[in-house]
Amino acid sequence: MFKNITPRQIAIYTALIISLVESILLLVIVQFFNFDYRWINYLILFGGSLLFSYFIILLVVQKFIFRKIKLIYKNIRDFRVGKIKKGIEPEIDVDSNVFDHVELEVKEWTAQKQKEIEDLKMLENYRREYIGNVAHELKTPVFNIQGYIHTLLDGGLRDDNINELYLSKAGQNVERLITVIEDLDVISKLESGKMILEMQNFDIRTLASEVFDDLELKARNKNIKLNFKDGAAIPFNVTADRESIRTVLNNLISNSIKYGKEDGKTNVGFYDMDTYILVEVSDNGIGVEQKHLRHLFDRFYRVDKSRSRKEGGSGLGLSIVKHILEAHNEPINVRSTPGVGTTFGFTLRKSGTKSI
Repeated sequence: MFKNITPRQIAIYTALIISLVESILLLVIVQFFNFDYRWINYLILFGGSLLFSYFIILLVVQKFIFRKIKLIYKNIRDFRVGKIKKGIEPEIDVDSNVFDHVELEVKEWTAQKQKEIEDLKMLENYRREYIGNVAHELKTPVFNIQGYIHTLLDGGLRDDNINELYLSKAGQNVERLITVIEDLDVISKLESGKMILEMQNFDIRTLASEVFDDLELKARNKNIKLNFKDGAAIPFNVTADRESIRTVLNNLISNSIKYGKEDGKTNVGFYDMDTYILVEVSDNGIGVEQKHLRHLFDRFYRVDKSRSRKEGGSGLGLSIVKHILEAHNEPINVRSTPGVGTTFGFTLRKSGTKSI
């Protein structure tokens, strides 16, 4: 009965108790001193005391207790919905269960603030790691360039055995710097929404064939065959930003070559999923352990750091892939088995269909 109490109920119960106590005390006094007092007078006194106590207590509860509680409740509620208004007194509903409302709001507000604090801590850790990764990725080629240039300035420039070699290596590190900076710029534009997607209808199989042609030499150096899976001989028309999807396919196929086995293969498949086309890029390479899968799309994350840097790249390829597909409102998934291979899959909306 007292669990979900309202201000009006508090006033009634408190006034009733006070009136009963007053009446009992009066009765004891009358009996003790043998005063002549009629029962009707007791009832009138009890009723008057009850009404007077009720209104006084209700006024006090509203003015000094529940108004403050309602103000706290209102501020928390307005803060949660982003509507903070100063100088406005809250209305008091004496029949409402204020305590439960306030308790619920405080609990939800506390949980929300705790989650925000945890998110901020996570973002701060991510920011520190990101800055450290950027510094590391830029530091290596910069120091390499510095070493080559100082060697050339210290007399190596006149040594025909090393001058062209060191200039070539310095140029390679400059290219690596440019790659990292360009990839960071792409991610920044994608995250800020400044990159505008030019949606158009095109055949995804034709685009994949063009990417095969671009990466043919890279695949031939490792004797890796680039193939389409069975059923991919027909056109698969999708609606997307063609050049962005070219970047996606280029990164995924390039990765499959980079981490594939000698004399291996990379297969690209297309599957009709009603209003979507599922695109899969798979290889029979070294594979990825389960513990690394959820980090594959993090910026600068490398499963095998020494091998990854030796193979080249900025370490941002898969992060760019994820951001491009998110800009298309499409997810990307990955499954992998160490020693067996890895498959990346994503969907694109079919031409002529509306997004849900």
